[in-house]
Amino acid sequence: MIQLRKFKQLVAFTLLGLLTSWIVSCSTSNVGTGTKQATSGAATIEFWTMQLQPQFTDYFKNLIANFESQNSGIKINWVDVPWAAMENKILTAVSAKTPPDVVNLNPGFASQLAGRNAWLDLDAKVSKDVRSSYLANIWESCTLNGKSFGIPWYLTTRLTIYNTDLLKQAGINKPPATYAELAQAAQQIKDKTGKYAFFVTFVPQDSGEVLESFVQMGVTLIDAEGKAAFNSALGKAAFQYWVDLYKKGLLPKEALTQGHRHAIDLYQSGETAFLASGPEFLKTIANNAPKIAQATGIAPQLTGDTGKKNVAVMNMVIPRDSKQPDASVKFALFVTNDENQLTFAKAANVLPSTIKALSDSYFTNVPANASTIEKARVMSAKELSKAEILTPTLKDSNKLQKAVYENLQAAMLGQKTVDKAVEDAAQEWNSTRS
Repeated sequence: MIQLRKFKQLVAFTLLGLLTSWIVSCSTSNVGTGTKQATSGAATIEFWTMQLQPQFTDYFKNLIANFESQNSGIKINWVDVPWAAMENKILTAVSAKTPPDVVNLNPGFASQLAGRNAWLDLDAKVSKDVRSSYLANIWESCTLNGKSFGIPWYLTTRLTIYNTDLLKQAGINKPPATYAELAQAAQQIKDKTGKYAFFVTFVPQDSGEVLESFVQMGVTLIDAEGKAAFNSALGKAAFQYWVDLYKKGLLPKEALTQGHRHAIDLYQSGETAFLASGPEFLKTIANNAPKIAQATGIAPQLTGDTGKKNVAVMNMVIPRDSKQPDASVKFALFVTNDENQLTFAKAANVLPSTIKALSDSYFTNVPANASTIEKARVMSAKELSKAEILTPTLKDSNKLQKAVYENLQAAMLGQKTVDKAVEDAAQEWNSTRS
């Protein structure tokens, strides 16, 4: 996956994040076989990616051929795993001590296993000089308790993609920049057009966008001891914000049952005015809904009073049980070096995580006759200076999101007051820490 569709919290998609719409196939017979010795005696590195076939098959074949030509003692066995299957497959492989050697994940999920000592400590394997070639805030997202567990790869930042025709019908002159403005626009769009402003999911296992919005609104999710810190005035205000939108009929009812992919479907069908997504989805919209694409504009990512912006990160991790740790690190650094990151970012319409690759004119110059996609690329690259992983890196981050989302749903459906929902969510999270 390119996700921002990244990584399952996406970044995911990342990657938010992300490019999760791609349909791929993957033979499970060669997954989880671990590192083997080729008949020639060369070490074979098993490399798992997340939903990158068939769009990038040629890219990876060439990349692997280049690496093998420069490293005659190493062979690469590339396995592409569907996005939805990766979590179970890597958990099973790690538990059985038959993991692949290099794995494409995202910090949110990878940190859960980092907390269980599943990954190689990269601080001992990657020099400070090499680490400093990556964006500092992005490398930091691949650390837990001060230790590096991953090597950053590609990035995506959200933009506000909007339907200019719907905004005109609603009498809105410019897209909202903050969540407060979004709520006002949502009411105006519903009143004038009968349609929804946007879709966001509250499915606990799906996108972390709502949890990230809390941070953008100024909420501290976790305190220094790892306990819930969102049972506060700001936390209750963030809960109230989403509950009010739902109860006023300004969010589709399926926000409680459908995942983030539904946001793209609604935007492409002209049923929503805004889509919070990465620039990579502009091509999808152009292919699937050319009329909507013609009416599409872009604006910077929505944020709260903090001004914070989200970034979704894809990284490379090396399991601690890899039989070829040094060769695996060497390959992971090759995949993520300046040259290869720049090539992949251009091919996939994502952003690189190295300083040199990001400084390329491709990400800084807007041609005079630039397309929407070209403008989006430069706009999203500029956002990286303010972008960060908004939710804390935790080994049980999925449990935090589950506690918040399930209690948000209960408040939306009138089963709990906002105060009770916030209190229960905090208690549920804290109970996982004892």
